[in-house]
Amino acid sequence: MLNFSKINVFIIYLIFLAVSFFSLLNFQSKDNLLIEKKVNLGLDLQGGSYLLLEIDSNPLIKDRIQSKVIPIKKLLNENNLKYSNFEINEKTIVFSIDDLEKFKFKFFSKKDNLLNPYIVNYNSFELDIKELDKDKIEISFSKYGLLTINNSALKQSIEIVRRRIDDVGTKEPTILQRGEKRILVELPGLKDPERIKNLLGKTAQLNFRLVSENEEFGIDKLVTPIGEELNVSKRVIMSGENLIDAQPNFNNQSNQPTVSFTLDRLGAQKFGRATTDNVGKRLAIILDGKIVSAPSINEPITSGNGMISGNFSFQEATDLALLLRSGALPTPLSIVEERTVGPDLGEDSIRSGIISLIIGFTLVILFMIFKYKIFGLIANLTLIANLVMLIGILTLLEATLTLPGIAGIILTVGMAVDANVLIFERIKEELKTEKSIIHAFDIGYSKAKITVLDANITTLIAAIILFSFGSGPVKGFAITLGIGIITTLFSAYFLARHLTSLIVLNKKEGEINL
Repeated sequence: MLNFSKINVFIIYLIFLAVSFFSLLNFQSKDNLLIEKKVNLGLDLQGGSYLLLEIDSNPLIKDRIQSKVIPIKKLLNENNLKYSNFEINEKTIVFSIDDLEKFKFKFFSKKDNLLNPYIVNYNSFELDIKELDKDKIEISFSKYGLLTINNSALKQSIEIVRRRIDDVGTKEPTILQRGEKRILVELPGLKDPERIKNLLGKTAQLNFRLVSENEEFGIDKLVTPIGEELNVSKRVIMSGENLIDAQPNFNNQSNQPTVSFTLDRLGAQKFGRATTDNVGKRLAIILDGKIVSAPSINEPITSGNGMISGNFSFQEATDLALLLRSGALPTPLSIVEERTVGPDLGEDSIRSGIISLIIGFTLVILFMIFKYKIFGLIANLTLIANLVMLIGILTLLEATLTLPGIAGIILTVGMAVDANVLIFERIKEELKTEKSIIHAFDIGYSKAKITVLDANITTLIAAIILFSFGSGPVKGFAITLGIGIITTLFSAYFLARHLTSLIVLNKKEGEINL
């Protein structure tokens, strides 16, 4: 039937009003917020920073190849294989061996292979052998091993970058993988890009090492922030992996900004044992190879809590705590591309988008009134309701609106009009054969339903595919288009149909002009 029951009418308008309410939240003042929800503007609309980061996996490969030294020597010793001239290079291990064939057999064995652990599950080797001479070999990572290291480092870096940016409080950042070694970062509305660049550029490798003159593990000469040169042991007492929290604070005595940290159970045990055995010595706290501070150990620290002091400003202490909380990057990150979009450009984009929307909307309204008279007016009212609902759903989802998203809204206007045109043209055809106007409108809506659904569902499928496989602006377009299709179907087959029924049911035969 053309008309709806009272309960259905109530549900239709309740849904419309509930969704429309959220669109009004975008116009509320900051001082009087009812609900903290609004449509966020993307980088191209409100300005901000665009960064393209690249990981450097070479230091990680160097560390990984060094970690293979002990397993290789263990394999050699367990099989009574004589070797000499053992050298550890940046990415390779080179040595001479008396029985190469036996070593290769054990090296590529599929049983209990600690050197090539991927062979059992993935049928691929992490390490490979290259013969330099008849008795000299070079061990390095295979293509599969390098790919695995790189992918792992990239995924971990993306997660840590996300943690750091979220901790700063940036709204709706875009963090995506680009290729095999790059990370795309878009930060809409960012007011301090230098701070973000500084945070992302630090690996945040934290370790605690004793200041010592005589050390069997060797020493490094490092300089404190005040210019004091210290001999620091290469032996790491504890690393940043054992931190579970770090917060900026103030020293109760000096009132200087500090960073207080909390260790996990294993870290607390290590730190407690080290401070107990080395009371009176100095402990160097080192971040990315530089001494942050080097306090004296006055008493054992067994609580699992500690404090990092230095010549910090409160902002520096806050950033250091953020870096420690988010974790260390597995590899250094470098900025290979940087762009800043000013707010003026964003305002121009918004202005252009609004102007194009108004022009398109006005032309549609004039056409529909000219073509379908009062029913064209109904279509225009539901079109406005459609846009209000679309903005309301975007607000509810706290979606990010981009310039392609505005294009999706404009396309929604066209599709909404298309749905009404299909319905009204079908009704015109039925009016030529049907004596009952009510019956003609009822059949027209019913027969047009399949055509409208087919057109919109196929477009919705395309929007879903764009959202699934696209990124950045493409997703913004897909979101607005997909939501616009849903609101279009609701407004055309519920709102417009109900308003049409009110006119048709209250008009006499011959008074309907379509």
